[in-house]
Amino acid sequence: MGVRFQELGWRQTPMGVISLRRRWDRQFETDVYEVKLDDDFLMSSLFTVAEVEVARLALAELSPAEFDADTLDVAVGGLGLGFTALTVLEDDRVGSLLVIDALADVIEWHEQGLIPAGTTLTADPRCRLVHGDFFALTAGPDGLDPQSPGRLFHAIVVDIDHSPSHLLHPSHASFYQLAGLRRLAERLHPGGVFTLWSNDPPEDDFTARLAEVFTEVRADVVTFANPLQDRDSTNTVYLARRHG
Repeated sequence: MGVRFQELGWRQTPMGVISLRRRWDRQFETDVYEVKLDDDFLMSSLFTVAEVEVARLALAELSPAEFDADTLDVAVGGLGLGFTALTVLEDDRVGSLLVIDALADVIEWHEQGLIPAGTTLTADPRCRLVHGDFFALTAGPDGLDPQSPGRLFHAIVVDIDHSPSHLLHPSHASFYQLAGLRRLAERLHPGGVFTLWSNDPPEDDFTARLAEVFTEVRADVVTFANPLQDRDSTNTVYLARRHG
């Protein structure tokens, strides 16, 4: 039996108080890891289906042969508990993974082994964790990789805000508008794929904006069991491809 409750990390940030806690869940007989921003739950290890699917669906659309490349280069916006990044690394076609997170504490928790996924992520030579503002990097002149200005990716996977209209910080809003999406498309190889996790049902306005910038746009509803509420829950994964 694990520790009933333990706060593993806590710090004031510009967005609020970020905290990591571990608790023993008697119903599931397992340790549950949770990341909170103030009183808002960002992620729980109890519910990871959609966090996995946002990466799996992106990679399912890609083949290195499409790009005249031996391997795939992937960027993930948002580290969290690491489930999205782990899913990327499970694909042997992936040659490099860049994971960007605005909260240095989250990266440190992984590097210190406080979050279970951190052991795998930090040991895999394909993976690099970067402290930075994903949205600012996307909009900036040099792109997502501070070590390689102008670098392009075959897939960009984003799991940061709750949804395109439910943001963790107002500064993120421009990313979801046409200009922001066009900047994002410029960070992809032609034919590359963008996927976005959302906690809310598909938003027609956002899907329409995606369709103005990308091709093969869709919003997949991911359904998973929620035994805490004795019903199924749903998340959304938006998927879009840059024009070839």
